[in-house]
Amino acid sequence: MNSVTPAPDRRVLETPDGRYIVVRGRLWRRARPDLSADVRDRLVHGLMDARRAVKAGRKGDDAAAVADARAAVDRAKRGLGERGPVWWTDGAPDLNRRLARNTPYADWYAGQDETA
Repeated sequence: MNSVTPAPDRRVLETPDGRYIVVRGRLWRRARPDLSADVRDRLVHGLMDARRAVKAGRKGDDAAAVADARAAVDRAKRGLGERGPVWWTDGAPDLNRRLARNTPYADWYAGQDETA
């Protein structure tokens, strides 16, 4: 499950293979499905703490704090599998951040209603 919680009236559009979610037409790599709930929760909480630290560092105009916090964001996202080496093993390329309409998911995406 991804660390993104949709608004109650919105669903998260997920590719049929479960590798990506689609946000405003763009693919974003999902978290590793093989992570245990406790590991995923720890990483997600660390990610949220790091994002708050980025905001605080920017507000305080503290470049070193921002750099440290961004490194913590990166570590958490790598731990979740959202960055770094792909977590699937079939050799398929990473299409993270690409527009769905410009990927092998284009036909599938054309038939979706992202606002449902």
